[in-house]
Amino acid sequence: MPPRWNENRLTAKLGIAYPVIQGPLGGLSSQKLTAVVSNFGGLGSFGAHSLTPEAIKEVIAEIRSLTSKPFAMNLWVSMEDEGARTSDENAFNRSLAALATHIAALGAPRPEYNPHSWMRFEHQVRVLLDAKVPVFSFIFGIPPREVLEECRAKSILTIGTATTPEEGAALQEAGVDAIVASGFEAGGHRGSFLRSAEDSLTGTLSLVPQITDKVKVPVIAAGGIADARGVIAALALGAEGVQNGNGIPGVRGVRRESPSSSGFTRKKSWAHRVDKGLHRKARAGNPQPLAAGAEPGRNGDSALSVATKPRQKPRDPGGGGGPIGSPALMGWSKCQSFYMHRRIGFFDLIGRRGF
Repeated sequence: MPPRWNENRLTAKLGIAYPVIQGPLGGLSSQKLTAVVSNFGGLGSFGAHSLTPEAIKEVIAEIRSLTSKPFAMNLWVSMEDEGARTSDENAFNRSLAALATHIAALGAPRPEYNPHSWMRFEHQVRVLLDAKVPVFSFIFGIPPREVLEECRAKSILTIGTATTPEEGAALQEAGVDAIVASGFEAGGHRGSFLRSAEDSLTGTLSLVPQITDKVKVPVIAAGGIADARGVIAALALGAEGVQNGNGIPGVRGVRRESPSSSGFTRKKSWAHRVDKGLHRKARAGNPQPLAAGAEPGRNGDSALSVATKPRQKPRDPGGGGGPIGSPALMGWSKCQSFYMHRRIGFFDLIGRRGF
């Protein structure tokens, strides 16, 4: 019997049923959404780069209370750029000025300046190592050798992020278990670390085969993949999985329980709403991904159009957004650069058991 489309080295290595990985959504992550994705057979991910070590410890404990399946914790290896230490309130206001009309049009409150509180990667990653999380994923560089060696000793799988073939080769040389090939369509921060973000803008469908030709470990395609057609294209180009943040279903009633945001309720997920496939799976009595009271958004649409334009964070020479390893935003929220009509959603694809 020929292998199914969802059975490959990546799924076997991670212990998941489907090669679908939730984007970490740093700053927008929730413990319940992470658990939902894992319980449904994908790999749920939690972006923890902005949390204190104590908060990370609590997040891991809560995720484990919601799922027994593998999940990933994501950190930034590099937490600052050249302008980070000199950026002040004036620089913040200059950058915000370009967005002021858009914020006002949405009726949203004006963001307030808060001095940056420094997080140390070595303190954050120590929590992950001590907790022996199933998967440690990261962007903006490569962790120190001793960190990766301890991950291997504790059977913690590692997933690095590359925006160029050279970064992919460097990650393989460091001994990671899988590599995310992050094209310029990917929303959020550019994870470039060998060259500037501006010099590392390769489209996903061009980047994936370039990296798979250079490395032997499984490659995960990320950026602009929002439906089954994108999955098919990524797999055809050599990827063994896909990572998506915006296309993973939103979950109503999700509470993000952490000391820094106690009692905060995400009334509407920033991710897209749940596909029909998720509703159908739940109604059919299959293993329920919706643990601890989280319920799918009540939406009957299986097709959702996304028409957005990439948006770049204003860059101020004296106020951050440095060139190499820069966390400069290349997109925000639903910032996929392609017009996509989701005829077959991610979880619809799972329900079909193939293409």
